[in-house]
Amino acid sequence: MPAAPGWQFVSEKKWAILVISILAILPCLWHRRIEAGDLGSHVYNAWLAQLIEKGQAPGLYIVRQWNNVLFDWLLLHTANIAGLAAAEKIVVCLCLLIFFWGVFSFVAAASGQPPWFLIPAIAMLAYGYSFNMGFLNYYLSLGLASFSVALLSRGRGFERLLGMFIAPLILLAHPIGLLWLAGMVLYLLLWTKLPKWWNLLAPAAALAALFVLHWYLAHQSAFPVDWAHDPFYLMSGVDQLTLYGQRYTVLGWAALAFGVLCVLVDVISRRRDSSFWQSVRLPAGLYLVAIVAVAFLPENLRPSVTGGWIGLLASRLTAICAIFGLCLMSCLKPRKWHLAGFSACAIVFFAFLYQDTQVLNRMESNAVALVSPLPFGTRVIATIWAPPGSRVSFIGHIADRACIGHCFSYANYEASSGQFRIRAHPGSPVVSASDDDTEDMQAGEYDVEDEDLPLKQIFQCDERDLTKLCIRDLAAGEKNGRLGYKPPAN
Repeated sequence: MPAAPGWQFVSEKKWAILVISILAILPCLWHRRIEAGDLGSHVYNAWLAQLIEKGQAPGLYIVRQWNNVLFDWLLLHTANIAGLAAAEKIVVCLCLLIFFWGVFSFVAAASGQPPWFLIPAIAMLAYGYSFNMGFLNYYLSLGLASFSVALLSRGRGFERLLGMFIAPLILLAHPIGLLWLAGMVLYLLLWTKLPKWWNLLAPAAALAALFVLHWYLAHQSAFPVDWAHDPFYLMSGVDQLTLYGQRYTVLGWAALAFGVLCVLVDVISRRRDSSFWQSVRLPAGLYLVAIVAVAFLPENLRPSVTGGWIGLLASRLTAICAIFGLCLMSCLKPRKWHLAGFSACAIVFFAFLYQDTQVLNRMESNAVALVSPLPFGTRVIATIWAPPGSRVSFIGHIADRACIGHCFSYANYEASSGQFRIRAHPGSPVVSASDDDTEDMQAGEYDVEDEDLPLKQIFQCDERDLTKLCIRDLAAGEKNGRLGYKPPAN
């Protein structure tokens, strides 16, 4: 099979790549702000980093850290040149394109041909759950790791060298991306070096390692582990399309059903073609291993009883399942109706996304209007909840971004979690240094203490219109979520 898309491919298809790239970033530009869950917290903490450098954020400091920082570094240094508002657009668009074309290259390397007919499906994945939750360091690490695997497995000469040079950037972005790269390299080595059917030892070894890891995590007592996550049949990667309500779930199942139909048609029409079965063995094995990995890994774990949780692990890892699913699809014989079907799904998906992010933009504008008159340095806690049925739960960080230039988000979880560059000394007037306290504040279950005052709460004050926000002063002894909308208990 031909080499995966490399420098020659880029040169020959540069205009197609440019047009597709422009179309790919349009959803990042269609509103005043990019609504992507935890992104608001990242932008807010970039502002705090600027204040720390100027000595204007008492009780906060920056540590040297070599993982989970690449997006934040890019954001901060771009903001120092262009300002935070422009930096957010520039860096998020860059990450989007790295993920989009990284997955495209990875899928092309799996099949030996550019997957043009899967462009709409790749675009939906690029704007899926991981992006909308704002897991941008993790998201960036997957994009870089996809490029690295494609270059190492299909590249030639300098391209393979470039694939190795990308590895440190993957670690800077997020360790999961580097673990995925290392796992893929080991898996592919076993697959290619073992003779014939002996290469089935690669998926067998991967499944055995996952079983051992699951057993260890389930039986250890050193730190808490939470296994609650979606049912096994939802771990195929289709859940990456489930965002702000039930209609996304219906769309996701429709996209999955269409993909299964595409596979069945090829299986029936090419059932006597041995080369077809040979081409799908590797991606099918990887897809199976990825689904089992998600089922065997916990949803949340807390390696340190005083540190922050590593949350939504299984939910975000289904992005890798989706990538392997696309690899399997790329081995099919491309047909025009493939492109038409995935394009129809993408049109509906992005129409939904435009509507829902427009609502969040309106909510954030209301938050900005509330905090703009506050004296600089006012401490604020936000208890803002996603609408019922929404899977994107981090929308409360719109208050963090609204505070930039006006107030301090006292429940800012990044400083207290110990997982990011910015840390807080106990007693900081800018943010709570306790991870447990910040969790309670965000959940509306925090008992306000005298030393927290003065402190204000932003909350949803109209259950019929959750975009309507109000602000009030908190008093010592009360729970910070005493007033305002709260979602019904499960």
